[in-house]
Amino acid sequence: MRLRRSLALAGLLAVVSSPAVGQAAWAHDATSDVYAEVTSAPSGPGSEGGGPTTDVSAVLDLEYDLLMKSAWLRAEAYEATDRADQLAQLGEHEAEVDGYVTDRFVVTYDGEPCAPALSGADVVERGERAYASLAYTFVCDGEPEGVHEVSSALFPDAESFVHSTETIIRYSLDEEDGSAVLTTASPTLTTGEHRLLQQVGEFFVLGGEHLLFGVDHVLFLLALLIGARRLRDVVLMATAFTVAHSVTFLLAALGVVSVPAIVVEPVIAASIAVVAVVDLVLIWRGGAGGGLGLGGSASAGPTSGTVRDALRWRAPAGLRDGGLRDAGLRDERGAWDRWRLPVVFVFGLVHGVGFAGALGIDAAWSWTLLWSLLSFNVGIEAVQLGIIAVVFPLLVLLRVRAPRTARWVLLVSCAAIAALALYWVVDRLAG
Repeated sequence: MRLRRSLALAGLLAVVSSPAVGQAAWAHDATSDVYAEVTSAPSGPGSEGGGPTTDVSAVLDLEYDLLMKSAWLRAEAYEATDRADQLAQLGEHEAEVDGYVTDRFVVTYDGEPCAPALSGADVVERGERAYASLAYTFVCDGEPEGVHEVSSALFPDAESFVHSTETIIRYSLDEEDGSAVLTTASPTLTTGEHRLLQQVGEFFVLGGEHLLFGVDHVLFLLALLIGARRLRDVVLMATAFTVAHSVTFLLAALGVVSVPAIVVEPVIAASIAVVAVVDLVLIWRGGAGGGLGLGGSASAGPTSGTVRDALRWRAPAGLRDGGLRDAGLRDERGAWDRWRLPVVFVFGLVHGVGFAGALGIDAAWSWTLLWSLLSFNVGIEAVQLGIIAVVFPLLVLLRVRAPRTARWVLLVSCAAIAALALYWVVDRLAG
C-alpha cells in the first residue's frame, strides 16, 4: 500500500515537473493577446469650438504572422520576417487585413454601429514578436452624452491557430478612463457602467492565467520548491520573490523601468537553470531523501515526526544541518542557504519585468491603471500560493515515505528543468 502511494506521488510530481507536458499545455505560443488603445477622436476641423465628439480612435496591435494567417493570405505574407517586407505585405494586402479586423472588432454608439476607416499601419515589436499596429477611426452618428460599446472577437478558437485569445484594452471614452480584458465569455466593454469591480476581477484572472500558463515562471517556482527543506524556506523564498517581482512589475508596467525583452527573456531562463542545477548537485550528493533533510537515511523508517519537522518554522537543534553527515555537503548547503534569498530576490526583479510584458502597458501613473496592475499582481500571487500549497506537501510526503524514490524523481525533474532552461537561454539569445 505504501509503495503504491509513493509511486502515485512520484508520478504526479514527475508529470507536474515535466517540461514536455509543460510545453504542450502551457507554452506561450498556444495563445495570443491583442492590445487596443481606444479614445475619443479629436474634433474635426469643421466642428464648432472643438466640442465633444462621438467618433472614436483605436490603435490595435495584433501579432503579425497570426494576423496574416487568420486573413488566409499566402505563405510569403505571414512568413515575412524583415520589417520592410512586413510593411510591404501589409500594404499589398490592406483590404484583406482590414476586412478581417473590422469584421471582428466593432464599435457601436447608442446601439448603432460606427463606420470604421483604416488610417495607418505599422509594424512594432512586443516581447521579441512582430505586431501589426493598425490605426482606425470609427465615425459614429448621434448626439454626445450617449454610450459607446467596444467588442472584440479577434483570433477566435474556431480558427484553430491559437486559443483563449484576450483583447487588453485601455480606453478613454465618454469622460471615462479605464482598462478591460475582453474574452470569448465577455467580449464587450460598455461605457457608463460602474465597472471597477469587474475590471479588478478581469485583471485578477489575467494575472493568474499568466503565471499558470507561463511555463518558465512555473518551472522557476517548482525548482525553488524542490530545493526547499522546510516550511520556513518556502515562506521566505515566496516572500522574497513576491516583493521583488511586484516592485519591478509595477515600475515596468507604469513605464518607469524599461528593459528590452532580448535581455529579460534569456535572464529568466538562466534563473531557472541556476536554481535547478544547484538543486541537482545537492540532491546528487545528498543520497536518499534528496539530501534535503526530510527523509533521513535510506534505512531509517518513515516517522510522523519527520513530517512535523518539515512543517515547523525552525528545525529541532539536532536537524538544523538537514541531517547531513558529510561536512563538505553541509558547507555547500550552508552556502546555498546564505545566498538563496538574495539570488531569489534578484531573479524575482527580472521576472517582474517579464510579468509586465504580458500587459503591454507602459502608461503614466493613474488610479484606474493602478487598480488593474494591483489586481493582476494579486492574481499572480494567488496562483503561486496555490501551486505551493499543492506541491510542497507532496514533496514532503514523497521524501518521508519513499526517500530513494524521491531522490530519483527529483534528480530526473531537476535535470529536465535545467536542460529545458539552458535550451531556452541559447534559443532566446539567438533570437
